[in-house]
Amino acid sequence: MEITRRAAFVTAGGLATVGLVACSNTAPAPGAAGTPGAGPAGAAGAAGSGAASSGGAAPTPTTPGPGRSAVTIVGHRGACGYRPEHTVDSYSLAARFGADAVDVDLCSTRDGHLVARHEPEIGGTTDVAAHPEFASRRTTKVIDSLPTTGWFTVDFTLAELKTLRVVERIPATRPHNTLYNGRGEILTFDEVLHLLDDLSRELGRRVGILPEVKHSTFHRSIGLPIEPTMVDTLKRRNMQADPHVIIQSFETTNLKELKTQLGCPLLQLVDSTGVAPADLVAAGDRRTFDDLVTPAGLREVAGYATWIGPSKERVIVPTGGPTSLVTDAKAVGLKTMPYTFRNENEFLPPALQRGEQPGQPPQAAPKSTYGDAFAEYAQYRALGVEGLFSDNSDTAIAAFG
Repeated sequence: MEITRRAAFVTAGGLATVGLVACSNTAPAPGAAGTPGAGPAGAAGAAGSGAASSGGAAPTPTTPGPGRSAVTIVGHRGACGYRPEHTVDSYSLAARFGADAVDVDLCSTRDGHLVARHEPEIGGTTDVAAHPEFASRRTTKVIDSLPTTGWFTVDFTLAELKTLRVVERIPATRPHNTLYNGRGEILTFDEVLHLLDDLSRELGRRVGILPEVKHSTFHRSIGLPIEPTMVDTLKRRNMQADPHVIIQSFETTNLKELKTQLGCPLLQLVDSTGVAPADLVAAGDRRTFDDLVTPAGLREVAGYATWIGPSKERVIVPTGGPTSLVTDAKAVGLKTMPYTFRNENEFLPPALQRGEQPGQPPQAAPKSTYGDAFAEYAQYRALGVEGLFSDNSDTAIAAFG
């Protein structure tokens, strides 16, 4: 394994798309799979707009598509294929793999601080259940029309959250990550930005950030809106028009408002078919995410965002072929950054799932078994996506190298 440095550049859509990239001396064998080894350098919804091609898994055309320098690779919650998500270790590993940026989900505390958590509910990502002093905080809340039971960041002060330790969110799939349970604390937005500053200096390149405003309508409804504090933080750090910052949300109203407050690129996340943005539901607007990815919907999104971030099933149907979403987005000037690429079988389409041993059916393999992730990346590369979110950014970099 050798380390090579690629020339840095910043596009109009934001982010230096290069840095230290791990490049294998030999190309990965197609179909290479299996249970991940001891180190992290191992191989790594529903339909969207347009008609899908008929047949099986999406073909890989002869032309491979854009290479590494043309694709923004985002470490999804850091490098959470190898470490518990949203921790110093996870973010640092993603940056050192060569990810252009890291994805940081933002939730509010009871006293108005922003913390990096996948969801306001923290029962599955921290050891809060082992703290008897917080047993009475367990409750049920309705978030985006769905009742959820557990412990929520909005019921804790930052000082209280700092007494908790982070654990692996999906231990059955990533048992190796449980080795690191209890080693990391919940980070604030400021702490993550400071960490990325340090990593940028260490690596000699800028490591970008994609802050995601989690459940904007919910947080506003309880008087703890995320956006004002996020905007103030970016302005205080002189990052209000930073191209290395891409702000993302599954909601639409907040992104339109942020367009008037910041000069950073914006990314409209697009959930699976049949689901609707929470802000539209709250306003009585009957449109769903399906409407956002029609040609007319994409034109509207292009009025405030630079990127769309669809679930990857909207780009390639798991049991079919590619949709027209990437082409439709390009037609209105939008870049496409699908989510989320992961190495394990359960996150891959059936045709790319593999057994742990030759001849073993995927269904009989442990949940941690890797499938043919390289083949999946090749399909999206051939379609010309401009970016992607990956739990295994080293695999993504190797696939586009």
